[in-house]
Amino acid sequence: MGNQVKEIFNKGAAASDTPPAPAALAAKVRTLAPSMTRSMQRVAEAVADDPAGCAALTVTGLANRTGTSEATVVRTARLLGYPGYRDLRLALAGLAAHQQSGRAPSVTADIAVDDPIADVVSKLAHDEQQTLADTAAGLDISQLSAAVAAAATARRIDIYGVGASSLVGMDLAQKLLRIGLIAHAHADPHLAVTNAVQLRPGDMAVAITHSGSTGDVIEPLRTAFERGATTAAITGRADGPVTQYADHVLTTSTVRESELRPAAMSSRTGQLLVVDCLFIGVAQRTYETAAPALAASYEALAHRHTPRTPHR
Repeated sequence: MGNQVKEIFNKGAAASDTPPAPAALAAKVRTLAPSMTRSMQRVAEAVADDPAGCAALTVTGLANRTGTSEATVVRTARLLGYPGYRDLRLALAGLAAHQQSGRAPSVTADIAVDDPIADVVSKLAHDEQQTLADTAAGLDISQLSAAVAAAATARRIDIYGVGASSLVGMDLAQKLLRIGLIAHAHADPHLAVTNAVQLRPGDMAVAITHSGSTGDVIEPLRTAFERGATTAAITGRADGPVTQYADHVLTTSTVRESELRPAAMSSRTGQLLVVDCLFIGVAQRTYETAAPALAASYEALAHRHTPRTPHR
């Protein structure tokens, strides 16, 4: 790798080798829509809102329905992971059948300032479930497997995140420490860069940024990348600047933001799912050492969870 800066991986340049399953189409639309042009968003929203109706349309028909061009429809299909419009139509037909079976989740409204607390619980539970489902559907398993393999053999793992993402980073570091790996989370950008300078091949750095454009997270990841460490990014934007310096990109759901549910709150759910998947994968690969280390940490902390007999 050296000092060579990788080109931004353009998800829309070519369709993936394995098109997403019909059930994952809606999740793809929600995740990628913010990075699309307005005309492509109209196409994506149309196929997500009415898969049965759009499945019956030709490429010309869908272009007319959305007020776009045939080229825009084809580009949107490819950005969503399909080789062409014909493959997208097949996925739409499958999604329509899936929805008609009664398994499709209902859409709830945003939380209002005067909502009863019972409605708040119900809406949050629905949104959390949708975020988890969308993140799972959009997660690239090959990228996750590669990140797991790198973490399992890393001499040391540095994790970068600021704000809400720093809490997720601390969670990952704590989990990895419990199974005997050397892992540190850095929320201070100066310390993050200072530590990144010490990394070398055989080490790993993980950046967590929902927007994919947080400078205080990108800088230490770039430094680690240039030092030859294996790098990974957990982000809601697969085309964000942080991916320039990430060997492995693990995407999370891009969820709707509302007045009472900011992006920092919404993104955390998907990030924690990715962190848990990464941790479990590493624990599986290092089970012979991870299991005893985990047992030892439980034993060392057990007395803190045992009620003490009061002194008389």
